[in-house]
Amino acid sequence: MTTPAPQACVVLVTTGSEAEAETIATALLEERLAACVNILSPVRSLYRWQGKIAGDREWLLVIKTRAERFAAVEARVRSLHSYEVPEVISLPLLAGAADYLDWILAETADG
Repeated sequence: MTTPAPQACVVLVTTGSEAEAETIATALLEERLAACVNILSPVRSLYRWQGKIAGDREWLLVIKTRAERFAAVEARVRSLHSYEVPEVISLPLLAGAADYLDWILAETADG
């Protein structure tokens, strides 16, 4: 059965290396800022930077967390990230499997 998920979100972050992705993912999990982090690789990113079109091979983190934890997730990612302007964006979960959403909330609850 699905249920609305206004309390949960997915945060996307890209990194320049697999090691950096694992460092960030591990920290978020250890600090209960995320219930799950998928690392997708490699992804090819094309973007505008300093007036030019650039491209890089990156690792994409798909972070499942509480919406209310976004500011803490962003701060932690920034503290560990090597980019001058890291991608840290949140997408709301509009609905999902109730047991999975409950698990996200339980795993990111204050200790």
